[in-house]
Amino acid sequence: MAVYRLCVTTGPYLKAGTLDNISVTLVGTCGESPKQRLDRMGRDLAPGSVQKYKVRCSAELGELLLLRVHKERYAFFRKDSWYCSRICVTEPDGTVSHFPCYQWIEGYCTVELRPGTARTVCQDSLPLLLDHRTRELRARQECYRWKIYAPGFPHIVDVSSFQEMESDKKFALTKTTTCVDQDDSSGNRYLPGFPMKIDIPSLLYMEPNIRYSATKTASLLFNAIPASLGMKLRGLLDRKGSWKKLDDMRNIFWCHKTFMTKYVTEHWREDHFFGYQYLNGVNPIMLHCISSLPSKLPVTNDMVAPLLGQSTCLQTELERGNIFLADYWILAEAPTHCLNDRPQYVAAPLCLLWLSPQGALVPLAIQLSQTPGPDSPIFLPTDSDWDWLLAKTWVTSIGRQGLLYLMSTGLAHFTYTNFCLPDSLRARGVLAIPNYYYRDDGLKIWAAIERLTCFSTHEDPLVLQEASTNHSAPCAPFCPACPLLKEQALALGASFCFCHCFPSRLCTPGELVKFLTAIIFNCSAQHAAVNSGQHDFGAWIPNAPSSMRQPPPETKGTTTLKTYLDTLPEVNISCNNLLLFWLVSQEPKDQRPLGTYPDEHFTEEGPRRSIAAFQSRLAQISRDIQERNQGLELPYTYLDPPFIENSVSI
Repeated sequence: MAVYRLCVTTGPYLKAGTLDNISVTLVGTCGESPKQRLDRMGRDLAPGSVQKYKVRCSAELGELLLLRVHKERYAFFRKDSWYCSRICVTEPDGTVSHFPCYQWIEGYCTVELRPGTARTVCQDSLPLLLDHRTRELRARQECYRWKIYAPGFPHIVDVSSFQEMESDKKFALTKTTTCVDQDDSSGNRYLPGFPMKIDIPSLLYMEPNIRYSATKTASLLFNAIPASLGMKLRGLLDRKGSWKKLDDMRNIFWCHKTFMTKYVTEHWREDHFFGYQYLNGVNPIMLHCISSLPSKLPVTNDMVAPLLGQSTCLQTELERGNIFLADYWILAEAPTHCLNDRPQYVAAPLCLLWLSPQGALVPLAIQLSQTPGPDSPIFLPTDSDWDWLLAKTWVTSIGRQGLLYLMSTGLAHFTYTNFCLPDSLRARGVLAIPNYYYRDDGLKIWAAIERLTCFSTHEDPLVLQEASTNHSAPCAPFCPACPLLKEQALALGASFCFCHCFPSRLCTPGELVKFLTAIIFNCSAQHAAVNSGQHDFGAWIPNAPSSMRQPPPETKGTTTLKTYLDTLPEVNISCNNLLLFWLVSQEPKDQRPLGTYPDEHFTEEGPRRSIAAFQSRLAQISRDIQERNQGLELPYTYLDPPFIENSVSI
């Protein structure tokens, strides 16, 4: 008689326990155990519980390969979901095997768990494991089908609604519930005072493994309702027309002011703060260092001489690498939209900036179109205050159709260089520019992630063997539009073309490390850098208006306070967008910072050491950032590791 001891951990979440019958079957190389029900005196499998059971077999099972969890009806009770964290099995000889689960198990079903040893397909030689992997892959492929949302846009899950996800049995990971009508009467509803519809049934009935947690949902509603209700009671969400004066905008979010929002309100007019936002604002990847001016921006030395001073000139500063360009060419053909039944306008500006001897980045000239000419003046700091201020304000929001255009065009020009932070910084020529905290912090985090992924690939001899085998042959097919011939690329040892193509095959451990690092970085740190500051920089409407109601000026000397206010978004439109900025910038109450892994999917000593080292490096980066920020007038915190989520969670 062989006795296996089980330690079953239920998650600590609301309603994580179950009243359903839970049984297990152990599967080893020498046979299977009898199906054993997990039943003790009193309540089994309560939220947060860790309970022990025994499974008796006539003989030892050999190496444990799978653990089957059977969930079945108990008496007359309804189906009761269960969040299983993990099951640990102690074998008769004392060997401990960990079976991570960390998922909600819905309905009546059987779930097969593997040991937490991160085996690759190359290590699965037994037919049982190969069959398990094949069935699991097929189930995922049937579950996560893709369809085209819009031409050039990323693909989306091939379902028409959350309702379909709930009812389609092919979605193996989704829960089966009574379908909820999703029409306006019982589905998408307005929360009190909230101007946008919320898909309440989806929040409540969506499959629990992919929906927001109860904590996050409650946090979202708690942030949304008071803020929107306050605006509603003050009549701001229903008020159309222009703002009467700039100071009226100070009190939109009177109870949600931060140090950063106050700083923006006080300094938004200043040229040095305008330049600062190109380095450390919500879009810190626009700047390119240039050595010559593009023909579409005919700025002369006489235009900028008053700002440069007598000791230098424009050509000298270009040669020194002190001139930078922000080119919004992508907006040139963007479609416009209407708000409050009024047309909105979009510009495609060119902004020339100078790195002064004092280390400040300041704007030199702004042209509001891609085509120079009499109707497209070049605005300068020496123009009237209102002309110059309006020129700096011209970044617009372009509505759904414009967004589709922007995304598809952006993706068509998105390169692997853009995807990899060190390469992007190098290509844009901004590695040496001072006070670029996004760059400084981002490179440190990139390096920490790189070391984490480097351990994972270089410690696995199978990865090294496969990479060595693949590297001896030509690796990737090449894009026919690539200007670099395939033979030239191969001669250089390249495994992907040098246009915008991403690698189609990873032929060395170094290529794999880089690719994995880029994925993790963009889903965590890069998202934090461009998302977390939206409320900080957007709460003061003139600093980042959501739309513009007048066309770009075609002559100088026509802008006044009234025309400026008439160009900014109307009152209700401003408030709607501020609510959105406020919600997406809030830290969720169930946040999992970068490097935090409460679900122990990896149980070997090697990965555990690697994760601990990664966490230690992130802690040191955080200490360095906090020490630096103490000496800054405006601290940069968006890439402080405790404020970076493990992945996009909006």
